[in-house]
Amino acid sequence: MKPILFALTLAVAAQAAEPITIKLWPQGAPEKPGVKIGPEEELQKGDGIKRVTNVTDPTITIYKPENANGTSVLVCPGGGYGILAIEHEGTKVCEYLNTLGVTGVLLKYRVPKRDPTDPSREPLQDAQRAIGILRHRAPEFSLKADRIGILGFSAGGHLTVMTTLHANDRTYPQDAALDVPDATPNFSIPVYPAYLVSKEDTFTLLPEIKVTDKSPPMCLIHAHDDKGVTSASSSALLYLEYKKLNLPAELHIYAKGGHGFGMKESGLPTAAWHIRVGEWMKAMGWLE
Repeated sequence: MKPILFALTLAVAAQAAEPITIKLWPQGAPEKPGVKIGPEEELQKGDGIKRVTNVTDPTITIYKPENANGTSVLVCPGGGYGILAIEHEGTKVCEYLNTLGVTGVLLKYRVPKRDPTDPSREPLQDAQRAIGILRHRAPEFSLKADRIGILGFSAGGHLTVMTTLHANDRTYPQDAALDVPDATPNFSIPVYPAYLVSKEDTFTLLPEIKVTDKSPPMCLIHAHDDKGVTSASSSALLYLEYKKLNLPAELHIYAKGGHGFGMKESGLPTAAWHIRVGEWMKAMGWLE
């Protein structure tokens, strides 16, 4: 059997049931006055990448494996906070996680950005609420409330880092039935995260990227030839902040791969990043 066909067969076999979609804000997402966003749409550019934009009703979609081990991962697609690369950085990741017995949870967060000076404000609200819902409803979905991770790409990688380090910095009225006092994920997997450094200085983390002794374990993935605000230096710097505090962390920087490789077949070692992540999760005990 060809490798790609085998992988697809394995993914289908591992998924137990049709995905379940849940609205994050039953009464409507909190928006600043005057915000006007067009109808949600899928964008086609002829490159095979599925893009979604104009998200105003954010959701989580739960992909349950046949033999769930209780661990779940909130998956945050990238797209510069303008669109969501919903497939190669979203659904395909959830399907892979299912092969590990992990419940993949696709986060469809609000895009495009409402405020260019604070592009992650609304997506962070969505991620905080998503983790709250997962912890509240963990028994319903055969999840363990203390084994909820987060994984994201590019802008979604930035969202992953912000959720990891600022999970409880809320900018919306909380609902006790949907939110939890501590929305910190139990582990974090930023994949080529963006916006952790500035264009002017790619060797200094931005002030808001502050690791504390309570920050959860992290596994970072990047390519050396990534550039600018998505430079691999950002992952290296973040890893060093973890190392300074002797916190559990792992870092993979590949020589080639550029940006945005996600679950694409490239023929490069970056195409196996998800295998390395699975090995890390096993080593940390989250696949037991």
